[in-house]
Amino acid sequence: MDLDFSMIPRVMPALLVGALMTVELAILSVLIGFVIGSLTGIARVGKNHVMRLVATVYVDFIRGTPLLVQIFLVYFGLPVIIGRPVPPMIAALSALGINCGAYIAEIVRAGIQSIDRGQNEAARSLGLTYNQSMRYVVFPQAFRRIIPPLGNEFIAMLKDSSLVSVIAMEELLRKGQIVITRTFRPFEVYSVVAIMYLVMTLAISQLVRWSERRLKVVD
Repeated sequence: MDLDFSMIPRVMPALLVGALMTVELAILSVLIGFVIGSLTGIARVGKNHVMRLVATVYVDFIRGTPLLVQIFLVYFGLPVIIGRPVPPMIAALSALGINCGAYIAEIVRAGIQSIDRGQNEAARSLGLTYNQSMRYVVFPQAFRRIIPPLGNEFIAMLKDSSLVSVIAMEELLRKGQIVITRTFRPFEVYSVVAIMYLVMTLAISQLVRWSERRLKVVD
């Protein structure tokens, strides 16, 4: 079978729309995951035993089950409980955000624990409460250290977002599959889709390195 890439310019607009949707899903999922992960990470190192237990169970469950199963649980399982269908976009963002939150929680926990304990003790001796110490002293320092792993999590989420194609979300992979049904050129289309994912991940890697350099200068 001869390769034929001549139809790629014609289908590129549809693939670019899918790529835009992929980036949108990744950004929103990481933002949701950052909020969930920050709170969960702080709970993981906090003194409240109940909150620490809940955070541990959440992290272990998410990390111990496949993302695809979590997507099916939200999209097919949640409607059974709430009695109404869940739109694909809401289901995708919920599943990806919750999944991302568990991994970011471990990143935040490791970042907080990497800060010298004396920093927290010094803040407490100045009259700050535990929450104020975490908010104004410990977490800002930990944030600089979690930038690189956060970038890696963003790249992972960008690639993992392809799994929501199973619930008809028209991100990049799904757009590629639709194009293939019209052109019958799977190798050519999947090759272009792979290159587009590569370009996006390389761009994010460069952005993360730039952020690291900026933070070092400021530091």
